[in-house]
Amino acid sequence: MSKDIRILVVDDHPLMAEATRSVLEQIEGVKVIGLVHDGAGCMKAVEKHKPDMVFLDYQLPDLVGSDITRLIKQKFPSIHIVIFTGVDVTEMLNHLIELQVSAIISKGTTRAAIKNMIGCILENHIVLPRAALNKLRLTPPPMYDDPMLTEDEVLIMTMIIKGATLEQIGERIHMSKRSVDNYQRRIYEKLGVETRLEAIEKFIKSPYYVEAGAGER
Repeated sequence: MSKDIRILVVDDHPLMAEATRSVLEQIEGVKVIGLVHDGAGCMKAVEKHKPDMVFLDYQLPDLVGSDITRLIKQKFPSIHIVIFTGVDVTEMLNHLIELQVSAIISKGTTRAAIKNMIGCILENHIVLPRAALNKLRLTPPPMYDDPMLTEDEVLIMTMIIKGATLEQIGERIHMSKRSVDNYQRRIYEKLGVETRLEAIEKFIKSPYYVEAGAGER
């Protein structure tokens, strides 16, 4: 690396953010320019520092990783985005690649692997875990008829149709309101909608609604 690679770390868990910084700072030629804990802080730091790379946790309190990636790429297309998370995002793989992320790696990745990954990214490669390749769709995506919702997402949409609030959904499936909100954002992305009403309309027309017993679950 001819010059230091300036990296911004975005993680809502302070201890994990510090651990990530510690790992990165052990790599020669890498400089961590800051730690932030939510999407708003990420955008402010990107505007201010214009890093070469962002290590981005997928689930944050205010935004999900795909939202932040889209915002960053719209303003700074040359910034490399590394989805660095403990959440399984393989179902979002094609969408994340379309958003031009540079890598998707687990928080358990070793320092040596991260160093190699950074080198590959700078050589204009995309880095993905082997397991994720099994989810990669190499053919054009199907029409909306199959949005590929998970069982939990179908349950959440079924409850939304019945008028349940995020708090009520969280109580039903034993999940925090923030986690339910993140699920809802992912569902909206998969359905290609922006509002609850649009999501309901598309879900009702989907095969998942029929399989869920027309809303009875």
